[in-house]
Amino acid sequence: MNITFRQLRVFTEVAAQGSMARAAEALHLTPPAVSMQIKEIEGQVGLPLFDRQGRAVSLSTAGEYFLVHAKRLLAALKEADDAMARFKRVERGLLTIGMVSTAKYFVPHLLARFHQDHQGVDVRLRVVGNREQLVALMQAGEVDLSIMGRPPREIATRAEAFAPHPLVFVAPPGHPLLQRPQAPVAALAAYAFIAREQGSGTRNAMEAFFAEHRHTPRIAMEMSSNETIKQAVIAGMGLSFLSLHTVGLELRSGLLAVLDIAGTPVMRMWNVVHLGSKVLSPAAEAFRYYLIEQGAAFLRANDAPLLGPAAAAPAR
Repeated sequence: MNITFRQLRVFTEVAAQGSMARAAEALHLTPPAVSMQIKEIEGQVGLPLFDRQGRAVSLSTAGEYFLVHAKRLLAALKEADDAMARFKRVERGLLTIGMVSTAKYFVPHLLARFHQDHQGVDVRLRVVGNREQLVALMQAGEVDLSIMGRPPREIATRAEAFAPHPLVFVAPPGHPLLQRPQAPVAALAAYAFIAREQGSGTRNAMEAFFAEHRHTPRIAMEMSSNETIKQAVIAGMGLSFLSLHTVGLELRSGLLAVLDIAGTPVMRMWNVVHLGSKVLSPAAEAFRYYLIEQGAAFLRANDAPLLGPAAAAPAR
């Protein structure tokens, strides 16, 4: 086959968008140019890579297999480009950062500060629902750095902790437990919980906390969205256990309150992670260093006013 990397980029964009027109817009090409590239690739492969239904397209079985190899080739090309950039010592190019959804509440602010001093870096964010999805992106070589809580054990990575990550119990204003300083964990037994889905770092931390205190929470609902959980708690549907970083706006506006439960806040750490075999570009190295140097101070400054009475609890 004589397929170019440019054609592979077109193919992966069409697969991601599910539309020739939307892919053309994302790539700053015309729809006929995109269509021609796809036809040339399919001619080289000798198989249809897409099933076409009107203007919508979806991957054929052959296309799904081809996509795996296309992404590997593009990831290898980017690693080669990053390696050459390191020799040039130029902080430019594309930096792709993956993060769990909880991190989206602070990473863009840190990136904005970073970008002021590194304006030659083009940054892309990949926000996923939970750590399992982020590990899959890392394995596929689709992100340079990942921001997550618990580093993966299933793949070889380099993980560096850069900031504390407090997790707290939250309730709507006026909840009876807000009147109890240092309420025991057993006091939660009377109330229903709205929990994150299995596989999320927040859910893992909650289960570890309750297991340590030999308490089984009454989980009424599971949701994969922090925003939906917050709205459900505000509506009085139950309590929840969430990252403090996700509830700053609601705490400041009085829509939610932090419960003072013994043993909280539960302190975890944020980590910046990359594949152990991956050669980081100068841009990725610069942002990794920036997180380690500046991340903790930024988050502590934002977290301290939110904890209230819980700030006096022993860190875990």
